[in-house]
Amino acid sequence: MDHRFAHGTVVLAAIHVHFNPVGTEVTDVAMSNIQCWANRFATRIMEPVDKQEPVVRRWRTAIFAGVAALTGVLGGDTVNAQRPVVPGTGTELVGVADDFEDESWNYIPNNPKSTEDIDENQRAPMGKSTNGRWYEGIKRGHPDVVQRVPTPAGGLPGSEGALLMRSKFTGIPGNASGTMHQDDFIANVQYRLKRRIDVAEVPSVTTRVFLPPVAEWEQRSGPHFGFRLALETTAMIEKEIGLFKLKRKELGNEIYWPGMFVEFESKADSRQRTDDYAYLRIRGNQRGADFRGPQITTTGWWTLGMSVTPDGMVHYYASPGIDELTEEDYITSQFPYGYEAERMRTFFYNICSADDGRRWSTSFIVDDPKVYLVRPRGKQMARRSTSERR
Repeated sequence: MDHRFAHGTVVLAAIHVHFNPVGTEVTDVAMSNIQCWANRFATRIMEPVDKQEPVVRRWRTAIFAGVAALTGVLGGDTVNAQRPVVPGTGTELVGVADDFEDESWNYIPNNPKSTEDIDENQRAPMGKSTNGRWYEGIKRGHPDVVQRVPTPAGGLPGSEGALLMRSKFTGIPGNASGTMHQDDFIANVQYRLKRRIDVAEVPSVTTRVFLPPVAEWEQRSGPHFGFRLALETTAMIEKEIGLFKLKRKELGNEIYWPGMFVEFESKADSRQRTDDYAYLRIRGNQRGADFRGPQITTTGWWTLGMSVTPDGMVHYYASPGIDELTEEDYITSQFPYGYEAERMRTFFYNICSADDGRRWSTSFIVDDPKVYLVRPRGKQMARRSTSERR
């Protein structure tokens, strides 16, 4: 069976099941729009065959999509309908991200960096930016080079500064392992807001990323760069109890990190491969597995974004260039690890390398990351509407 056809059929069936009992009238035009949207959604959530989720779960997703589609077409609240929300929708939170325009921008590394994930060594004090908007992750430490640089050609209009990141020792400082590791560079969103962001506020994050010419990439197959969220949910987690540290599972606060990676397949690593190849790898599906996203067919500037809707679902978008994201840039919607997000802490970048003590990682440059809320709650920092974005 063609599962795309099955998804489209279930989507439309869900519409009638949901609305017919209350006698909702659906016009031909609305149904045409619904059919188009439903088919598009059903096609785009398809993953490679070896990564597909159980059919029952995928049909359930299609049913939810059908109800969401009709609610949106009939003019209802699209956020309540749990439709994917384009990152950058709503109100920008000013002061929790960065534009790197301050010529005095600087990062104080406080080396050696932390490698808690490898040897449980936090190596305090942690690195931080002088403007208080970025800090070193305790788990993996920061990139070896964090430097404000002139914005590469083709960047956002008016942008004079951007941020370059790269590493040689992504593992224990000065102690090459020969195994790929990664560094984190974390935005100080949670602490500047003095709270976490509830998913009912419909948060999203966008960023511009400059991909250098392929000849300048680290000649290594695997992940090179990551753009990720730090989310929280309530789940069964393993805890150590008592003097003997017996392990048992109980409900608790679980932190997880969905996102997108720039994955590179280098022709230098394979006799069969005649060309270099790059694509976005998505983390992750219901089982927590990564899967292939769109191919990267051009270097230069890209715009990446992720949003989280009140149902706890994460939505992924990407597009070459610097234009704001639109519905056409949609990649997929997922409940990574089977979790339904409840809160967003922050976002961060990953820089990956071979950690062989010889090769530097690919140098990535980012600019103007921004955090948005569709429904801001409580006391906020300064805000700027979408229409005021540059």
